[in-house]
Amino acid sequence: MNRLLRPRRLFALLRKEFVQILRDPSAILIAFVMPVALLLLNGYGLSLDAKNVDFGVVIEAQTPRTMSLYRAFVDTPYLAARPYYTDSAAEAALLRREIKGYIVVRAETIRNLANELKPQPYLIVVDGVDANTARIVEGYAVGVLGGWYQREATSNSLSNLAPGVQLEHRYWFNPELRSTSFIVPGLIAVVMTLVGALLTAMIVAREWERGTMETLMASPASILEIMLSKLLSNFVLGMMAMAVSVILGLLLFQVPFRGSFLVLALVSALFLISALALGLFISTIARNQFVAAQLTFITTYMPALMLSGLLFDIASMPHWVQDLTHIVAARYFVACLQTLFLAGDVGAILLPNALILFCFAVVFSLITLRRMTRNLEG
Repeated sequence: MNRLLRPRRLFALLRKEFVQILRDPSAILIAFVMPVALLLLNGYGLSLDAKNVDFGVVIEAQTPRTMSLYRAFVDTPYLAARPYYTDSAAEAALLRREIKGYIVVRAETIRNLANELKPQPYLIVVDGVDANTARIVEGYAVGVLGGWYQREATSNSLSNLAPGVQLEHRYWFNPELRSTSFIVPGLIAVVMTLVGALLTAMIVAREWERGTMETLMASPASILEIMLSKLLSNFVLGMMAMAVSVILGLLLFQVPFRGSFLVLALVSALFLISALALGLFISTIARNQFVAAQLTFITTYMPALMLSGLLFDIASMPHWVQDLTHIVAARYFVACLQTLFLAGDVGAILLPNALILFCFAVVFSLITLRRMTRNLEG
């Protein structure tokens, strides 16, 4: 054991790594510039909220009540209401993609409402090309219509409109229903997946290209010491990048944080070790910077983005894809971060996911150690 790991040699290697990091601007760019750029682009670009959506309101007869309904659509921040006076005009606008949908306010419906008769159903037409946006717009329209009905029933004492059961909605963990509060913590996990792997993959691949890696392996330092020096030095950079990402999420995106920063640090450390070890493993396969970058992007960023549960619900995926997500470490890190930010220190979620991240860190490190040893001997 003393031959494989000597503290004095390890400290010397660590000093060499930190000097190299300070002299190499690419490591600083990967650790600090890339997380900020990716978070800004994805944080503002990826949003499940639809606001100011162009929406038509067809008014067949202009009465105080129909105009009251129209104003209800105008007042909501989610829809940008446009008045139309015939179905054909609104349909033509929908076909030209000028609006995402429209509602038809029938004169007969308003007369029935005024006479305290049972209202007729309203016609809501939505552009279904984008299914997700269509469901959101439909929900907005139904919500505005339901709110207007309730106000009319209260202000005009229309007993037939008063609901028998009054529902009170309570949204836990994200009461404002901001998709940013859900997406940004997951984005931090996805970004750190790429950053952690690139820190070791690119830098070590550059050493292979320059020939310094062979020189280092021919030195008295053991493979374990070389691997630990690479992991520990870049681990410091990775944790600093994680801190920058968290601060950016808290201050710029106004994402709440309800958990413990100590637990956040521990979970992040486990995940970062696995990402760094994976990047080091990639560098032993692809000893060219371009190939290493491409392979890192394909094996880390894309699976983390698509299979971590950040954008798509894992439960709604085909069963074979759900099984595939179990080998994506970002899946468990995303669950931890979203829990810490939005819910707090929920042990039932954090402990199992942290244990799995620990297993990923150990497995990737052992695989990398064996691969580096085989390359040195073979």
